Amino acid sequence: MTAIPATRATTATTPTTAATAIPATRATTATTAARSDANPVLRVPPASPAAAVAHFSASLAFHADVSDVAAALAADGDPGFVVLDSRSTEAWDQGHVPGAVHLPTALVREQAERLLDRSVPVVTYCWGPGCNGATRAALALAELGFPVKEMLGGFEYWVREGFVYETRQGTERRAPDPLTAPSGAVDCGC
Repeated sequence: MTAIPATRATTATTPTTAATAIPATRATTATTAARSDANPVLRVPPASPAAAVAHFSASLAFHADVSDVAAALAADGDPGFVVLDSRSTEAWDQGHVPGAVHLPTALVREQAERLLDRSVPVVTYCWGPGCNGATRAALALAELGFPVKEMLGGFEYWVREGFVYETRQGTERRAPDPLTAPSGAVDCGC
């Protein structure tokens, strides 16, 4: 991999004479287009700002961050949502978010109406980023008419960020993983 010098990466190259001056936006676009043939990041150009707003707004409507869920649960009063662990009983016993409802994905269609209030948003989670159980549970809940979001990172990132979790033996907490949360900080600042 070839590193791009900082000056090339952060500034547009434009002629300085009045007769040949190119507006910085045109020069930047031309430079980006020239680099995109060899640059895998720009091979597919970025979406327009309007398309990006639509995409990222939708993403936030469908997903919740582990830190945001933890902060909402830790605040005084009702967080306005319920957390749902969609993993197996064995996984639940190994550890789960305090206060979560346990409803394995395979049982959502059968038991959601009995366990959940349709007027309260549900935040689903499973093991972690490599597991789509929370996505499948969220889909089943949405098909049943429940408002739902998926907690990004799942139980893995809940534990890795240093939040308290419950097991069959009691409450536990691990030190935050410095790759997922800043050491000694209250939150990540995102």
